[in-house]
Amino acid sequence: MADNAGRLWVVATPIGNLDDLSPRARDVLRGASLIAAEDTRHSAPLLAQAGAKARAVPLHEHNEQEQSVRVIEHLRDGGDVALISDAGTPLVSDPGYRLVRAARAAGFVVSPVPGPCAAIAALSAAGLPSDRFVFEGFLPAKAAARRERLGELAAEPRTLLFYESSHRIVESLADMRAAFGDAREAVVARELTKLFETILAAPLGELAARVEADPNQQRGEFVVLVAGAAEADADATLAEGRRVFGLLREELPPARAAKLAAAITGAPRRQLYEV
Repeated sequence: MADNAGRLWVVATPIGNLDDLSPRARDVLRGASLIAAEDTRHSAPLLAQAGAKARAVPLHEHNEQEQSVRVIEHLRDGGDVALISDAGTPLVSDPGYRLVRAARAAGFVVSPVPGPCAAIAALSAAGLPSDRFVFEGFLPAKAAARRERLGELAAEPRTLLFYESSHRIVESLADMRAAFGDAREAVVARELTKLFETILAAPLGELAARVEADPNQQRGEFVVLVAGAAEADADATLAEGRRVFGLLREELPPARAAKLAAAITGAPRRQLYEV
């Protein structure tokens, strides 16, 4: 790649409080000759506050493939590009990985400018085990698929992190109660770094009831964290899942047998094949 080729900067931006924009992120936004933003209208106030003068182009899940081609051409012409999402760290439950992959494949330097991430911010303040965790992003919107996914995670021993929206938070917490039990420790982190930030910690049964009873706790953007299953419980669940899988496999194709065994026992479907 030529020395005058551009660089793709992956820039984390505030999740609420604009003061969380780092000096380095501000400098990169000011120095870029093109900014790829998930929603240019949403990002306009931030870019104005940062003093960014470059043209902003939309890059979202519906146009990422075609827009990536244009961004790569801009990099070839020697321009630096800053990739931002609506809030937080790009690519974390947001568009961008296709562009990053294309830029790296084409030989361009891709540099991260780290900063805010709602999932990590919530984990840091939750008081749940943080040495090992699983980020699940958004659960499926449809109830049946959401419950199936939660059932597959019931025996997961690591702390679970989910993003959730205001119009599904009550239903998702109810489904988590059903999948993990009322006693499982959990945290709901809402509107992090914003004026009405709240972080509620309680067993799932109590937490779900509290959110359902308080309309104010149903507004905004959410990170839900759930403690992992106890190691002994997880081992017992997996053992039972493999037992049931072995029985079902005698009558059904392996994929169907694994899906049913996971639904019946709560064992992780992918681990049922390891017999």
